[in-house]
Amino acid sequence: MFRKFTLLLVVFVAVTALCEVQKPAANNSAFDRVLGQVVAREAENVKALRQYSPVVETYLQEMRPDKDLGEVPVSDRYFLGRVSITKELDNTSFVTASKRNTTISGGFVKRMTGKMKNAVTPSHTDFNPTGFSYMLLIDQRGLDREHYSFEYVGREFLGELRCYVIDVTPKKKSGVGRFQGRIWVEDQAYNIVRFNGTFVNPNGAGHYLHFDTWRLNLQPGVWLPSYVYSEEGSVPNALPKDIGYKGQIRVWGYNVGRSKGGNAFTDVVVDDKTNVNDQSEAHQDLSPVAAQRAWERQAEDNALARLEFAGLLAPVGEVDKVLNTVVANLMITNNLEIQPEVRCRVLLTAPIESFNVGHTIVVSRGMLDVLPDEASLAAVLAHELAHIALAHHNDTRYAFSDQLIFNDEYAFQKMHFGRGAQDEEEADRKAVQLLQNSPYKDKLNNVGLFLRALDSRRAVLPHLIKAQLGNTLAQNNHVRLPELMNSAPRLEPLKTDQVAALPMGGRIKLDPWSNRIEISRSKGVALLGAREKMPFEVTPFFPFLTRLQAGTAAPTSAPAEAPAPSSSDKPVIGDSNEGSKTAAATPVAK
Repeated sequence: MFRKFTLLLVVFVAVTALCEVQKPAANNSAFDRVLGQVVAREAENVKALRQYSPVVETYLQEMRPDKDLGEVPVSDRYFLGRVSITKELDNTSFVTASKRNTTISGGFVKRMTGKMKNAVTPSHTDFNPTGFSYMLLIDQRGLDREHYSFEYVGREFLGELRCYVIDVTPKKKSGVGRFQGRIWVEDQAYNIVRFNGTFVNPNGAGHYLHFDTWRLNLQPGVWLPSYVYSEEGSVPNALPKDIGYKGQIRVWGYNVGRSKGGNAFTDVVVDDKTNVNDQSEAHQDLSPVAAQRAWERQAEDNALARLEFAGLLAPVGEVDKVLNTVVANLMITNNLEIQPEVRCRVLLTAPIESFNVGHTIVVSRGMLDVLPDEASLAAVLAHELAHIALAHHNDTRYAFSDQLIFNDEYAFQKMHFGRGAQDEEEADRKAVQLLQNSPYKDKLNNVGLFLRALDSRRAVLPHLIKAQLGNTLAQNNHVRLPELMNSAPRLEPLKTDQVAALPMGGRIKLDPWSNRIEISRSKGVALLGAREKMPFEVTPFFPFLTRLQAGTAAPTSAPAEAPAPSSSDKPVIGDSNEGSKTAAATPVAK
């Protein structure tokens, strides 16, 4: 008996020792080496971030529980600005009546939300946009072992990246507003590619919001914040009872508008004057009609170029070709011949809008995200095509270059492409005719359902439906294309086979470095119930992370690789089988 007991004791001690080897503790030398790499790389990435002033868009929806749909939005907020990170965080807004700088001093965010106001709706909360911008950073003061404790959790794949998963907790007396949560560290160069948690106050005062931040590898060795999802349920003393919120923060424009012109000038070849020849095919002046068209096109091109330079309009790309094809379908079946040719472009912002600048139709990213099918897209484009076909007046003031000399943040105040009520009504009638003669004529009920869904959310999501540059689709008692809406079937929110509109962010993928966009290749899934329909609603981000291959530019679908240390310098944590495991998810603060 004693011999068996001794044998069992030896086995227990051996197994315990083996487990300690397989799960490194904080003082494990391999784990310490990894932490040293992580801290160093994080300092380099924060330093790199200070070189840029990206566009940051924050869209929030306040939510209330619903017995049938789980929860529904009851109001929304929208912020758009350019953010610079130095010793302080500076947020310059695009959407205020005048230039507005919001700076929070003291090295960190002091408040994520303001105090409650006595507003008409009890759900009103005064959110601070700069506070949400701090979710781009783990800790502006630095992530180090002096102020934080680290605990290794395991390994997990995020896209193509195998990552170390580490829980992070601020030490006592480390200061207010330190990060508490979980980080994911890719295992080649030890960059933090995702962090999930909140900021905390050791004294328990105040309230900080939870967030899930994703970085993309946009330049060799540099991972920059690109997506943030934030969500909060009912919070005592912060948000109204039974009211929470969901929010998406998107970051783009890291390399837009930087050093344009100067570098391009070096590519200009100056020929000897004697060799300069007129290359035009016809040596003649333009006729009055041709001159007028050229003048209108100049105004059109100038306005589009200014919006693109400000980081608000996507460069010409593949999505434009898809939109152009739908426009071509409408034109061919209606025998329309329009010169100069009709073009399509995409506005990068979330609010749902469309407008035309001369013969260019502009549709917002938010609009493309929520449209349920091609027929609904055709309806949006048909309305703008109708303005062009009816020869409605084009504003040619932008043909004068001085009209476009202003700071980027004034773009929404200085530029506008809206139309009067009479033009809008005429375009609605013409658009219905175009659609009835088009390949989409048998699917116009889908268009009407989309408009019904839009109308049903008009009162609670005014910031999503409000146009920044054109006309709002649903305003006061008027909804665009009312004839199609009135003839559509009844809206059935609880039926899973009736999808009138999609959630936000599901169709268009944006490259934060170049502002190029593409259609998302994510696979659709069957709905399990009405709660998963979520029309016009905010949902979390789960991007497929990749590394930029050496010697290539950052593509739209995949961001960039940080140089990995040599294998002899690369510490290894955990057993060889952990790469196939998924760490347990504990995204909230401990």
